[in-house]
Amino acid sequence: MPSSGAGRDPRGHMPGEEGVWLFIGGDLILFTLLFAVFLHMRAEQLTVFTEGRAQLNQTWGLINTLLMLTSSWCVATAIQAARRHQVQVTMRCFGGALACGLGFWTVKCFEYSEKLSAGLTITTNDFFMLYFTYTGIHLIHVTIGMGVLTALIFYARSGNFDAAKLRNLESGASFWHLVDLLWIVLFALLYLVGAP
Repeated sequence: MPSSGAGRDPRGHMPGEEGVWLFIGGDLILFTLLFAVFLHMRAEQLTVFTEGRAQLNQTWGLINTLLMLTSSWCVATAIQAARRHQVQVTMRCFGGALACGLGFWTVKCFEYSEKLSAGLTITTNDFFMLYFTYTGIHLIHVTIGMGVLTALIFYARSGNFDAAKLRNLESGASFWHLVDLLWIVLFALLYLVGAP
């Protein structure tokens, strides 16, 4: 069995394909602009945004944050297992991340249902327009990420974790970590940020 350090570049290692990092960089730029719009609008309508935040269910947001953090841990563990050529552990860890993604989806559906039942929609005010838009865009990312995780489970099944295969696994893992990072910022902005 090859050692975990076999084939590593002594100058450092950038996980995944360069093209994936271009996509991730573009996505980060887009979300940075979205976050800046949120902060600008919040500064203009502080009362509306403070009252809107108070109507969010922080428990749902915290549960989803824990699910995303756990899923990222599973993905990181899967990559480490793949580097050690542990096929079953790799698949189980990717499966755990997928289950967390499904849990996130389920919690978000409960949360949306709760808001809609209370008469809070995308047209209620600017806070809820941004809440539904931003969390909806993020939910699309989660859905795509779950597709990626499913593909990684099947891709890892055959083992044979050579450098090219590890790079592909790392590419998918890097995208999932992006999804996690975006949620952490959204959770802070939407659920936690109080008066300046």
